[in-house]
Amino acid sequence: MLGSSRQKVMVNGLFLQSNYQGLKKMLDATVMRHEAIASNMANVETPNYKRIDVESSFGEELSRAVAAHNIRDVKRLEPRIVMDKTATSPNRDGNTVQLEKELLALQQNTLAHNVETHFISSALMKLRAAILGRNV
Repeated sequence: MLGSSRQKVMVNGLFLQSNYQGLKKMLDATVMRHEAIASNMANVETPNYKRIDVESSFGEELSRAVAAHNIRDVKRLEPRIVMDKTATSPNRDGNTVQLEKELLALQQNTLAHNVETHFISSALMKLRAAILGRNV
């Protein structure tokens, strides 16, 4: 149990940093992107299905908010799934999903998710070590 006000300040300091909050938002986006990729792959042969993805402007907006250390803007941002207007149909059926591109996106997204969870876990392990009075 946190007894000292110093420990409470440290805990709040970690969780209220724009970098930490931004990382959590990135993790939300990778989870959402995984769902979009799964939907795209499930519909690879559905006529007129349009590829979906996390809104492309989300990453840029999040980067700006984190760089400005604007915690309020970071918390306000939410990833959204939208139709990918840049995707084109390689076939006559109107479907804009290309399986090879989805598999590549899945691998990239999995890697991003692993990196994000590693950074969050590392921050939490440092916090735990500090609470328990161990060297970090």
